[in-house]
Amino acid sequence: MEFETRTEGDVLRIDVLATRIDAACAIQFKDWMRDLCADCPERVVLDLQRVDFLDSSGLGAVVAAMKFLGNGRRLELAGLTPKVSKVFRLTRMDSVFTIHQSADDVCGSGSNVA
Repeated sequence: MEFETRTEGDVLRIDVLATRIDAACAIQFKDWMRDLCADCPERVVLDLQRVDFLDSSGLGAVVAAMKFLGNGRRLELAGLTPKVSKVFRLTRMDSVFTIHQSADDVCGSGSNVA
């Protein structure tokens, strides 16, 4: 699983470059998120615009990443494709996460990729 990360002001933006977050990569996703967010700002925006498929294991991995951040930091989502958005709506997780239309709306389009 590949990511691009950048810190833009007080926000860590994580762009998921994979098209799927499913059972085959959920553990790897959680491990990567744990590493990326070990010492991150208060806000983390996970850009899912390239993700076309998210199963229950993938959803669980995103929730685990949110829980890893703890109370002082928050995970926000952006760029959900229609299929991924439907998973969040059907599971009512859209009421748990702040979901933005686009990561650029939240973070701008800076280019200091880490």
